[in-house]
Amino acid sequence: MPRSESRPRSRAAREKALSALAERVAQCTRCQELAETRTQTVFGVGNPQAQVMFVGEAPGADEDKQGEPFVGRAGQLLNKIIEACGWKREDIYICNILRCRPPGNRNPSPKEAANCREYLDGQISTVDPDYIVCWGTIAAQNLLDTTETIGKLRGRFMEYGRAKVLCTYHPSYLLRNPSAKKPVWEDMQLLLKEMGLEPPPQK
Repeated sequence: MPRSESRPRSRAAREKALSALAERVAQCTRCQELAETRTQTVFGVGNPQAQVMFVGEAPGADEDKQGEPFVGRAGQLLNKIIEACGWKREDIYICNILRCRPPGNRNPSPKEAANCREYLDGQISTVDPDYIVCWGTIAAQNLLDTTETIGKLRGRFMEYGRAKVLCTYHPSYLLRNPSAKKPVWEDMQLLLKEMGLEPPPQK
């Protein structure tokens, strides 16, 4: 995936910065309940020079077990969306609002999101993406500091720093509501068009 370098920085330098931040995250105990109940922290994966960053909500049971975001059923659906766009998972940088699993997969509290915001902003500033896709209400509302619903936020671009932000439904929502796959694909086509790309022919 091509990238327009606004602030050139080597891949090695970005990997080093992300690794250092991940080590800090692994030792984090700001949220006592999350620190006591997690198996491990789930930092983020992908291309440290990615043009596109995906931001989700929080790790679930599979993510907590494997230490990687979006690896459960929702992650498998996300992989299909990535493939439909003509990308590979390793082209993208993927992270969440939280880096620890909330017990019972409950929604992150505002305090938990605030405690983790430094790490999210660190990932964004290091990867320096041109585009950020917020998957779901929690990701969109926390990143953009808004109370608008995902239904009102989707279908248009907003800004966070220099990045253009697109919000759409979370893959787990699509598992419960298959009819929402169509608007999500429309959102991804909007992103591709903005990037000057065409989705590959569907198999």
